[in-house]
Amino acid sequence: MTRSDLVARLAERFSQLTHRDAEFAVKTIVDAMSDALARGHRIEIRGFGSFSVSRRPPRIGRNPRSGEQVTIPEKRVPHFKPGKALREAVDASQADAPPPADDASAD
Repeated sequence: MTRSDLVARLAERFSQLTHRDAEFAVKTIVDAMSDALARGHRIEIRGFGSFSVSRRPPRIGRNPRSGEQVTIPEKRVPHFKPGKALREAVDASQADAPPPADDASAD
């Protein structure tokens, strides 16, 4: 689902919201979450999951073209941990669905 899909679904579900209002609501929520993570805060949405910022330490990598060693600096990256209710909902939906086709067996 993309951001525009979410906006469209919100506008459909809540008839009192115009498409523009739904778009503004989604943008406001995403911006608030981005700002909170940028400041190093943790976001928890009960029943859905939590977002936090993880630290990746600096390391030595290799340039794939030349094989030369390259220093990769420390990074802070967003991390999502699904909540119990979301994990159970996904698991339950997978039990009803047929198994995915294995592309490796097409050789």
